[in-house]
Amino acid sequence: MVSLQLDGRTVVVTGAGQGQGAAEARFLVEAGARVIATDLAADVPAGLTALPSASVSAGAGLVYRQLDVTDASGWSRLAGWIKAQGWAVDGLVNNAGITQRSRLLDASVADLQRVYEVNVAGSLLGIQALAPLMGGGSSIVNVGSVAGVTAHYPVAYTASKWALRGLSQVAAMELGPRGIRVNTVHPGFIDTPMTAGARPEFRVATLAETPLGRTGSVEEVAGVVLFLLSPLSSFVTGAEIPVDGGQAGHGGAMSVSDAMR
Repeated sequence: MVSLQLDGRTVVVTGAGQGQGAAEARFLVEAGARVIATDLAADVPAGLTALPSASVSAGAGLVYRQLDVTDASGWSRLAGWIKAQGWAVDGLVNNAGITQRSRLLDASVADLQRVYEVNVAGSLLGIQALAPLMGGGSSIVNVGSVAGVTAHYPVAYTASKWALRGLSQVAAMELGPRGIRVNTVHPGFIDTPMTAGARPEFRVATLAETPLGRTGSVEEVAGVVLFLLSPLSSFVTGAEIPVDGGQAGHGGAMSVSDAMR
C-alpha cells in the first residue's frame, strides 16, 4: 500500500472546528501528522475532541489553538508559539472561510470587505506568518471554491475566491524557489454547515448542474487536500483542482443564478 508519507509532519489547518476543516484535521492525524487545528472558539470544538492529542515528543495527534485568521497579531503569536515548541511547519491549509449571499445590485462595499478579510487577507496573513517556518518540501493548500472559477451569483464570495486564486498563483511563483509548493482546491456543493443554510432552490439547481448528480462530502475534499500536502504531489505547484462533481467543467452558473431570482 502506498503511504502518504505524512508521519511526523506538522500541519496547520484553519477553520478546523467543523465541516471540511475538521475532516482535514482528522484525516491528517490518521495519516500520522501532528495537526495544529485553529478556529475562533476558545475551547476545542466538539468535532475535534475525539482526536488524540499531540505532544512535543509524539508525532501524530492534534493541538488546538484559538485563532482569528484576520488578526495579524494572532498569526504572529501562533508562529512564535510553534517556534517555541521546536517545530517546523510542513504544511498549511487555509481552509477558514465565510460566505455572503447578496446579489450584485444589493451588495455593499462592507459585504465585500468582510468576506475578503477572511477568505483572502486571512490566507495571506497565514502564508506570511508561517512561510518563514517552512523548509523545502513544505506545502500550502488554499481552499477556494467552484465560485472562484465561475460567475457564481453571491458577488462578495465569488470575488473573494477569484482573488484567492491570484494570491495562490503569486505565492506558488515566489515560494517555489524555496521548495514550498502552493496549490488550490475548488470544492463544489459540499455538505457542510455553511451550505446547510442554502435555500432549497439552490440545492436543486446546483445538483442539476453537477454531472455526478449529488453533493460532495467533506471527506472527498479532505482526500485531495491530503494528496497536495503529501510528498506524492512533490512536483505539483500552482495547480487548481476542482472537487465539484464536474460542475465547473461546463459552467452552469447562469441556470443556478436564474433559479434564485
